[in-house]
Amino acid sequence: MQLKPVRAEWEPGFPPVWIHAPEASVSGHPWYAAARSGDVDAAALLVADTCNEALVQELAALGAGKRPILASVHARESAALNVIPAVFAAGLAVLLDWETDTELVQANLADPGGASAVKRLARQAVFAGPVEAGRNYLIVDEFNGQGGTIANLRGHIMHGRGAVLGATVLTGKAYAAILVLGAEAVEELRAKYGQIETWWRACFGFGFECLTAPEARYLINAPDTESILARIEELGRA
Repeated sequence: MQLKPVRAEWEPGFPPVWIHAPEASVSGHPWYAAARSGDVDAAALLVADTCNEALVQELAALGAGKRPILASVHARESAALNVIPAVFAAGLAVLLDWETDTELVQANLADPGGASAVKRLARQAVFAGPVEAGRNYLIVDEFNGQGGTIANLRGHIMHGRGAVLGATVLTGKAYAAILVLGAEAVEELRAKYGQIETWWRACFGFGFECLTAPEARYLINAPDTESILARIEELGRA
């Protein structure tokens, strides 16, 4: 049986993703490849060089008095475990004096960070592990492209009755930092793809209202609707 992600509708006040460094600074770092292949020491050096001190202060203000838990994306990519998110979360825990979660994990195999937009839509990250009900969480990942991984971990946490204050990544697309999907975009999606929303919900477990703004923008701007949907279905089956 295919695993399905859990998502929740977006709250208007959900903040933009905190992005610490430009993509080139991270992917071009001498220790990046080793860190993505599971080298913890390499990941620590990468994080130390690219973590933004000013953003750490913003996160401190966000979590003041809320005792947040840092929930990093533990994901296996092909044959290796990408340790960057966990090491990044561990570093933030020291700087912020917050807790880190060790039990939330991605339950399916992750595609590499450079996967295409349609591939990321087709192969959704699914999370497992216990959530501390009533606690506040901050999601931590290496990269944000469309926000789908963040949305799915957020949904898992909220389904377990936790609260998600926001998300921070080491790097990502600046245009994708705003994840909240507005009502107008949902209407535009339904005008273009409304006939397949039932199919979409059956495939992925959520409706258009739970998409991220970058995901919705990609679908709205797609010139060939039928080929995009066929490709998503094909990749999902594979």
